[in-house]
Amino acid sequence: MDPHYDAQDVARCDLCEVAIVQSYCDFCHVNLCKPCIGEHISDDYSKKHIIVPFQQRRSIPIYPKCEKHPNKTCKYQCKDCNIFLCTDCLASEQHNKEHKLSKLEEVFLQKKDQIHRDKEELKEELLPVYEEISTEIKNQIANLDVDYQKFTTQMSKHREELHREIDNVMDQREKEIDENKLKHLSILTKHLEEVKQLQSLMQESLHNLNEMEDSNEVTSTIHYNSKNQEFSKLPPKVIVSMPKPIEKEELRNLIGKLTPLSTTLEERVFTAKKPNTSVRELLDKPEVLNTIKTGYEELWSVACLNEEEIWTSGKRTAIKCFNTQDVLQKKIKTKSGSWPRGIAVYSDGALVYSDWRKRTVYKVKNDQTEKIIRLQGWRPFNLCVTSSGDLLVTMYSDDKTQSKMVRYSGSTVKQTIQFDDDGQPLYSGNSITKYITENRNLDICVADSEAGAVVVVNQAGKLRFRFTGPPSSTKNKPFQPCGITTDSQSLILTSDHKNHCIHVLDVHGHFLFYIDNCDLKYPAGLCVDNDDSLFVCEFIKGNVRKIRYLK
Repeated sequence: MDPHYDAQDVARCDLCEVAIVQSYCDFCHVNLCKPCIGEHISDDYSKKHIIVPFQQRRSIPIYPKCEKHPNKTCKYQCKDCNIFLCTDCLASEQHNKEHKLSKLEEVFLQKKDQIHRDKEELKEELLPVYEEISTEIKNQIANLDVDYQKFTTQMSKHREELHREIDNVMDQREKEIDENKLKHLSILTKHLEEVKQLQSLMQESLHNLNEMEDSNEVTSTIHYNSKNQEFSKLPPKVIVSMPKPIEKEELRNLIGKLTPLSTTLEERVFTAKKPNTSVRELLDKPEVLNTIKTGYEELWSVACLNEEEIWTSGKRTAIKCFNTQDVLQKKIKTKSGSWPRGIAVYSDGALVYSDWRKRTVYKVKNDQTEKIIRLQGWRPFNLCVTSSGDLLVTMYSDDKTQSKMVRYSGSTVKQTIQFDDDGQPLYSGNSITKYITENRNLDICVADSEAGAVVVVNQAGKLRFRFTGPPSSTKNKPFQPCGITTDSQSLILTSDHKNHCIHVLDVHGHFLFYIDNCDLKYPAGLCVDNDDSLFVCEFIKGNVRKIRYLK
């Protein structure tokens, strides 16, 4: 390999050093080609080798070893004792059973999320502000000669107007000016060095954050503490007043003295940038582009197959596919003959739907239907396919007292979201109507109709906010969110069923505006296509309205 071009070469297997790498041992941190996997594992069977695709390297958390049980890894942390615990520790009598525990995986994901946000804030917001401050001071220093030359020139003009007997006095004043200039320069130079030192500390912190973001070390990650709050306290602005020029009237009184340099500190306040929620301008008046008549008596859900076709479902056994010109393209009957509660579309075009009566979720591809999820004691409702290809399912218990959200990879449960950090339910238990979507920032957004709230949690399942309606509503009836979707700008759109409108929120849950002038009646399910065209189900009319709300 030519060392001048090694940065452009593809990754090679660490064992044979010839074949292109295809896999990775996440335990030993070794690049492997397929033929070398067996050799690597056979070298030491005592190790718990974890072979993953090369693209997923360093994706598995490295948990700390238990101090009391060396063959075990710690998956929990005691909130009271602040120590790591393995499953054997929990099963033993040595640890207080009443202590509260936290899962290291959840803490790890929270800290990773904070690290990423801190890194972005440091790189995108704090460092640019300090660069502006540094440039401002440099400009002041660069202009010192010009400013003080102007002052000296002004003094010379005064000198020409005076008699020779005051030359000595004027020379003394020029000396004072030079001394002031040196003091002024010294003050600004010292301030610049202080700012540069802070910039250096931030660059060092950014470097550490990059390393921590790429690291899978749980211990160092969960002990991470953000310094961004310290950096957000901007250095004070140094304001040095220039000496006042000598006026003719002062010369009559033995040529007055120059005023000394005075330095004051003007506090700077760091203001974080607000997220840009209007990359595309909003239309002054949203417009209905088309109306698709589905024939359903009760229309619940809509899912975009592509820019030209949508799937729809309602209180019938058939799931219908229409094009945007209101032409029926395809019809699928449910496997059990009961109507579906939720539908969604995978990136490869496969349709997935929930059968609440059979407690089952089915997947339909190439006209073949397969059962992918079968529940016990719970019934599935709405569905959402995530950007990573996972399936989010809202479900309620048979007795309708509990609700939760479950993430699946294929048929495997990856995550369950039901309670907040205080052990309180995130979602109402007596309502089965809960639509779900994933935002571009990986937040999970649920429209909880019975609770009258949009509940948003982050990727780890931690509550970010609840939206229960705008601060001052112009609507007559209580907020009743039904369908929910998000667009390319991370705007959250939710249908207000009884007020016949759509609420549009920003990524932080702040109300922005209504879509309420499109003659909507009892809006339900929502979706947007790749061009941010909005599709709205009208529950009673059975129509789908295609609406444009962005320019």
